[in-house]
Amino acid sequence: MGEFVERKIGDLTVRIDRNTCIGSANCIKSSPELFELDGEKICAFGDDPGMVEREVVIEACRVCPVDALYVIDPAGQQLVP
Repeated sequence: MGEFVERKIGDLTVRIDRNTCIGSANCIKSSPELFELDGEKICAFGDDPGMVEREVVIEACRVCPVDALYVIDPAGQQLVP
């Protein structure tokens, strides 16, 4: 079972599986305001992501090479991966 961290970004729920993350930073390249690498070089949420566009959130999570990022819509449907 993974170690999950979740945050609401607009109407989406973004979940990070910290045990799966390999620290590729692809998500950060796509959305540096939303994600950062923590002291363990694992994906974490930035301090203040502000309003990130829905499409940017989805794409930033989609580019994860190991599917450590999940996006869930308001109806509970998993959009990514």
